Amino acid sequence: MAYHHPWIFISGILGNILSFMVYLAPLPTFVRVYKKKSTEGFESLPYVVALVSAVLWIYYATLKPNAFLLMTINSIGCVVETIYIIVFIVYAPKKARILTLRLLLVFNMGALVLVLITHFFLKGRSRIHVIGWSCVVTSAAVFAAPLSIMRSVIHTKSVEFMPFTLSFFLTCSAILWLVYGLLLKDFYISLPNIVGVVLGTIQMLLYVVYKKFNNNFAKDHERKQPSPTVNGKNMNHIKASNIDSSSPQVSVSGNIEVGRDENLYGPQLEHSDDEA
Repeated sequence: MAYHHPWIFISGILGNILSFMVYLAPLPTFVRVYKKKSTEGFESLPYVVALVSAVLWIYYATLKPNAFLLMTINSIGCVVETIYIIVFIVYAPKKARILTLRLLLVFNMGALVLVLITHFFLKGRSRIHVIGWSCVVTSAAVFAAPLSIMRSVIHTKSVEFMPFTLSFFLTCSAILWLVYGLLLKDFYISLPNIVGVVLGTIQMLLYVVYKKFNNNFAKDHERKQPSPTVNGKNMNHIKASNIDSSSPQVSVSGNIEVGRDENLYGPQLEHSDDEA
């Protein structure tokens, strides 16, 4: 395996490592599915598309010289995505299971027909162009999967379902594969990873903006809450005459400790526990 530039090998190795971490990112979700024996409304489409994309990249790597690193990570991706899909099919409700099987049939049959047509009817550069553009489209679809999460973040102003680490590793992986494609002068590797870098950067920016928004909102909410004291200040909702300074809920500093008075705070705490 001869590389004309040492950075090609380095970027390819690092790209393999980070891409492997990205492939493992949904693992906690599927552990949760296994434990609860339910897919809980999760969709299988992103994993089916990722599987087809990995298969096409493997075929593309067979058409290119010195594409061993491209083949290794996508082979791993095929195995990981297949495991995810099997777990999904086992624990999904009947309707989602049937839909997943149909998606697998349609996408894999489409990929198979594409490979057969290019293998028997196209030669040389024409074959590379057709498979290369197919890889670009499927990779862009994989990178576009978080768009629904980004829309949800903007709508709810919450970053609960968009972990920063996943966005970070996804962006770093896309950067390394972009460098790898540029050094190899391979347009089909570079193009989809430009999309990945852009979307990953937007995700991280959204996380920073809305995480800061959530923190500021929480501080403002705490600031607006009444803070009763035994000296009568800020006693908007509790009269000073009803406060027993010797009771357990009064601290040394004179502030009422939140959560000690069951009559005052009990129902709210019980309500939040039920919701959780």
